[in-house]
Amino acid sequence: MKRDTRLIALGRAPVRAEGPVNVPVHRASTILSEHLDGYIHRFDGDNRYDNVTYGATGTQNSRALAETVAAVEGGYRTVVTGSGLSAVTMAISAVVGAGDHVLVPDSVYGPTRRFCVEVLRRYGVEASFYHPSAGAGIAELIRENTRLVYTEAPGSLTFEMQDIPAIAQAARARGVLVAMDNTWATPIHFRPLEHGVDISIQAGTKYLAGHSDLVIGMITTATDALFRTIADQVHAFGDVASPDDCFLTLRGMRSLSVRLERQSASAMKIARWLEARPEVKRVLYPPLESDPGHVVWKRDFEGASSLFGLTLHTTDEAAVARMVNGLALFRIGSSWGGYESLVAFNRMPIPRTVIPWTETPFLLRIHIGLEHPDDLIADLDAGLARLGA
Repeated sequence: MKRDTRLIALGRAPVRAEGPVNVPVHRASTILSEHLDGYIHRFDGDNRYDNVTYGATGTQNSRALAETVAAVEGGYRTVVTGSGLSAVTMAISAVVGAGDHVLVPDSVYGPTRRFCVEVLRRYGVEASFYHPSAGAGIAELIRENTRLVYTEAPGSLTFEMQDIPAIAQAARARGVLVAMDNTWATPIHFRPLEHGVDISIQAGTKYLAGHSDLVIGMITTATDALFRTIADQVHAFGDVASPDDCFLTLRGMRSLSVRLERQSASAMKIARWLEARPEVKRVLYPPLESDPGHVVWKRDFEGASSLFGLTLHTTDEAAVARMVNGLALFRIGSSWGGYESLVAFNRMPIPRTVIPWTETPFLLRIHIGLEHPDDLIADLDAGLARLGA
């Protein structure tokens, strides 16, 4: 079954069954048992992972969503969590313990960095940061107590690519797990488990849900053992996504492929236009041939999402404020992956350990939505004109 068809067909009742097209929302805390024996043994063995036993461990909606995500990821099974960040923190904390060491790319998502530096340290886990271009060289950084190599491609804000297959091969040779935050590409454009990664993480908040109205996370594993380990951790911490959010995310996934196709095409058109503008210093977007990570992106990825970075020649923050404040179609806001275009402003330097980022005093992050690209270009054109006003 092709991936586009899986997005439509999976996580639903059998085609010939009578009833609604979508799995109804099952709001529940208590799940009733028909017999006392079934109640007593409701968490025994595989029941805790396969059956709907209590609202805090998932409902029919989270099960349907997990089934669909796992199939699209090409993974064994998926655990659904309450947010993208909780998917990150649950995945990491489930596989490390006191005395362990974790390797993290210097370009990692800021909240992930804070978790590794501040929270893991309190539990006796050491995190150290590596250059995102390490590739097979990650082997030189692996210690006897290294339990996990964490990856994210492209990197948050600055969009550095990573050679995921090379990292995975080097880690596997030493018996070290590899996890990847794959939110930018989604399973449509890159499937980490097919490239040697053990744990694939998605902030379903972004493209999967697609409408900027919920937060949710997913962790997909390559093996049954990892699935059980992470599911137990998530349940132990009481991390749960509401059935309404699961319902909306699964509904969003039905149109994921066509949304990404449109948004990716628009983003490439706009990124190329921006690259040619004299006001622009650099567009940080791996699909562009000028991007340092283009070769790796082209080799491994099947496509791109619609999020990229933008640096300008000006160092006048007031001028940038004039540009951004006057935009009509680009709203100012964090997150991304929805149907609307966004712009976010980030002052430099951002936290780094290995490679300080001091290229410009600020960076704009652009998300391209489903508006017509010509209208977005006109909006940006007027904005760039305001830089010198």
